Amino acid sequence: MDTKFNSPKGFGRILDHSFSLGKNNFAPFFTVFLIFMGPIFLVQAFIKLLSGAAFFKGSGEGEFWFEQTIMSFEDTPANVIADLGISLVSFLGIFLYPLALGSIMLMINHIRKNETFTLGQVMKEVFPRYGYLLASSFLFGLISFGSFFVPMFFIGIVGVIGGLIHPVIGVILAILMVLGTMIGVGYFLTRWSFYFGPVILGEEPLGFSKSWKMTKSRAWVLLGLYLVFFLIISSIIYSVEFSLMILLGNSVFVTLVSGVVTLFTSMIFAVGYSVMYYDLKLRFEAEDLKDLISEYNVRP
Repeated sequence: MDTKFNSPKGFGRILDHSFSLGKNNFAPFFTVFLIFMGPIFLVQAFIKLLSGAAFFKGSGEGEFWFEQTIMSFEDTPANVIADLGISLVSFLGIFLYPLALGSIMLMINHIRKNETFTLGQVMKEVFPRYGYLLASSFLFGLISFGSFFVPMFFIGIVGVIGGLIHPVIGVILAILMVLGTMIGVGYFLTRWSFYFGPVILGEEPLGFSKSWKMTKSRAWVLLGLYLVFFLIISSIIYSVEFSLMILLGNSVFVTLVSGVVTLFTSMIFAVGYSVMYYDLKLRFEAEDLKDLISEYNVRP
């Protein structure tokens, strides 16, 4: 086993291991996302090109370059149709992302066991689990949707009732309940979110039960790690995309570069998620071993 996977890791070590693992294995990890998710961004760029967008620098009406750049984002019938087509193509990513994430997790599983692997071998391993991956991801999506929007519906009702009593009371109640809901939902979704590992490794068909058990004492740490990855990924995406849009406007080139950046940041998250999962797995299996030893020692 890779020595870095031998012992449980704290917050900082998980981040460090994730980035070093991604750096040392950048080519195979990025290639996986390029194969499964790359065509989506190519089709999006092609749709935008067909809609009449400029390839390198978008421009619209205006006297100055900045005004022309801003006007390149102006809605036109062609742009609206292109945006609809791009959205439909993006929807396909829901069905392809589980293959990319599953491949990354399998590759890291080989790495932690010091096993050699090829990209073709990993793909052969991930496809038989695809149905379970898709079903569990769909179920997690439904859980996430319900967890956020059902409480928000009741918060809206409470806020309206409180507002009828006094506007300040309604606002305060709504803010407190939204914060409480976000913390509570974040906790429970974190507890269920590691369903993917047991599914891709063939340990459970859906994985939610094992995820709940594994995250019993680590939920807040994992939630914090999710937040850090979110901030890192968001800062990369928005800094690159915003800078390019200011310089080049609504162009096909910006769409292509944004797609590459999205592939890169998706890879970062997939590696981080995998490291978090295998750390949980190590801790959970160690606890199981301790329980077995304790049970053996108390036997007469």
